Amino acid sequence: MLKPKMEKMLNEQINKEFYASYLYLDMAAKCSEMGRPGFAKWFKLQAKEEIEHAMKIYSYIHEQGGNVKLDAIDKPNVGESAIKDLFEKALEHEKYVTKSINELMDEAVKSNDYATQIFLQWFIMEQLEEESSVQEIIDSLNNMGDSKAGLYVIGRKLYKRKE
Repeated sequence: MLKPKMEKMLNEQINKEFYASYLYLDMAAKCSEMGRPGFAKWFKLQAKEEIEHAMKIYSYIHEQGGNVKLDAIDKPNVGESAIKDLFEKALEHEKYVTKSINELMDEAVKSNDYATQIFLQWFIMEQLEEESSVQEIIDSLNNMGDSKAGLYVIGRKLYKRKE
């Protein structure tokens, strides 16, 4: 059985994961508008992953006898961003999510909630991968400089990403 504070925090995390999906869809749309299908596909796959993360938490709350409380999802606004700016915003957001997951773990440890600690291990490792993946793309974008050919090559690589 989840303690009330943990249940509340997990419900808040569901909202953060759905927001991340919405944010990545907005970024995908921006990439499509720029004629960058590889980047758009990458962001669409990220959006799908974030929904899967939200649903893992949703299911866990129910498995632990808790109640899911969905909240409104804020509207993202990536504005008029260049490709590199989008990935920098994505990295900033992933760091925010990592901090939130770590706060969940801190609460699980503090309240001796061993089941939630085990459950959160997957998310901690996933966030390491998420931040690393985005940072790798930013590094590639930095290394290519202003090369349009470099942007094309990176886009082609991202287009090959599997679900």
